[in-house]
Amino acid sequence: MSANTALHIAVLPGDGIGPEVMAPALEVLRRIEAQTDLRFRFTEARAGANHYLATGTSMPESTVRLCEEADAILLGACGLPSVRYPDNTEIAPQIELRFRFDLYAGVRPARLIPSVPSPIVGAAERGIDLIVIRESTEGLFASMGKGVVTKDDARETLLITRKTSERLFEFSFRLAERRRARGRTSTLACVDKANVFKAFAFFREMFDEAAHRHPDVKADRLYIDACAMLLVKRPWDFDVLVTENMFGDILSDLAAGLIGGMGMAPSADFGDRYAVFQPCHGTAPDIMGQGKANPTAMILSAAMMLDWLAERHGLEQAAEASERITRAVDQIYAAGIKPFEFGGGNGTADVANAVLAAL
Repeated sequence: MSANTALHIAVLPGDGIGPEVMAPALEVLRRIEAQTDLRFRFTEARAGANHYLATGTSMPESTVRLCEEADAILLGACGLPSVRYPDNTEIAPQIELRFRFDLYAGVRPARLIPSVPSPIVGAAERGIDLIVIRESTEGLFASMGKGVVTKDDARETLLITRKTSERLFEFSFRLAERRRARGRTSTLACVDKANVFKAFAFFREMFDEAAHRHPDVKADRLYIDACAMLLVKRPWDFDVLVTENMFGDILSDLAAGLIGGMGMAPSADFGDRYAVFQPCHGTAPDIMGQGKANPTAMILSAAMMLDWLAERHGLEQAAEASERITRAVDQIYAAGIKPFEFGGGNGTADVANAVLAAL
């Protein structure tokens, strides 16, 4: 693919503040388009709680087909606490897409940006720059919608398969190798509960097998409880973590809390062919329509998308654009941008306009 061939991006704005933070991310991509030979074609589609209220389905087949045809999927936060399926679970197209497209590797970067407050003493001086890789189709989430509830008990089943775990670990070691090439220490830690559960012992065995195939990456092993404690005590010691779905769900939110909160936390879900890019945060209906939503995580998710497209299609300009967006975000926070969640007064438009100006 040449740089001037339009990259087709499926845009699913979502619910709550989803559309509010999606708009600045698209503006940033249009600014990149104006400054480079890159071209984008954005096609918007419906998915989420509001669509469920209107139609009885969270995501129409037309949206799924669009996602199949697109070069990448940009997803806003989806779901509303007040809108539920009959079994009382929330509407979650983001999870449905993971299963539909076999997006087994959830990548959740946690990097402390200059001047952003962290609750961890010493974090500003030492820095935090880690990635949680969450297996996204199995673990406890494989039981979603399949749990058994009786009058006396409830049961969910954790699933670990060789096929998915081997792909997950290969993906994780390759990511650690890319970070090593960029000057990182390149340590990959498997986080599990192998001392208690046979499924996690099986998980760790496959990690050990992958470690033998990637001797240039230092491999570590941690139990989930110890890992959670160490992340709070010494987050600067971590590089890349790989773990099961539910553990990854929890650790990625903990990691976001270390770097200023969910509004600063981008994410992506990768499969062998497809990828979805979205902020870690939810739909925040309490601030919807007030212009207070922080679009940083959505903008950084768009930067992650460009980096993936660069690798997938050999587009050096896309990789450079991803780095430019990341530097622009760093620059505006270093210069004093302070969103509402940090006790400041800079809303969605302020952050967006500052990033555009920095670009």
